[in-house]
Amino acid sequence: MNYLVFDIETTEAVGPGEITDLNISVVSVYTSQNKEIQSFTVDEFGKMWELFENADAIIGYNSEHFDIPILNKYYPGDLSQIKSIDILKSIKESFGRRVKLDDVANATLGKKKIANGLQAIEWWKEGKIDEIKKYCEEDVMITKDIFEYALNYKRLHLLNFGGEKIDIKIDTNGWDEKESSSITFSMGF
Repeated sequence: MNYLVFDIETTEAVGPGEITDLNISVVSVYTSQNKEIQSFTVDEFGKMWELFENADAIIGYNSEHFDIPILNKYYPGDLSQIKSIDILKSIKESFGRRVKLDDVANATLGKKKIANGLQAIEWWKEGKIDEIKKYCEEDVMITKDIFEYALNYKRLHLLNFGGEKIDIKIDTNGWDEKESSSITFSMGF
């Protein structure tokens, strides 16, 4: 299966409006087919759409609620028609609540994020696009590693309040299966 792991960074924080009112600063994408990561700014999205369209599944963390709706306003088709795996959604279905990517990465992989979304917004204001790309790419690689761990072991980990590692069972049935879909391609890209 050719899967794509992605993350977006926005130019502003979530406010009282609709999530789709937010604008994107950077999108980072890892493709299993190429085994490489790339980052794109809005003016480079035309080169990015083919990666999404050629993926058998797109993987993210909170992607169904946040990343896909925001990214979809830039896409000439409908990204929600591509098979999507939202790791946070799977955690919530199993564990009963939402959990920060950083907490799952720390307990499962022994890794911590290098920054946070609010820092990325500050970098945007300061014109530090390379810093945003570095941060976004690191989040994508953490998400990729968490996805692969869940796929292999059918669980992820968290630390409880006592610092003990606990298991979160993850239902990965169908994650690695191709689906036939009739997506709207971005003609001309």
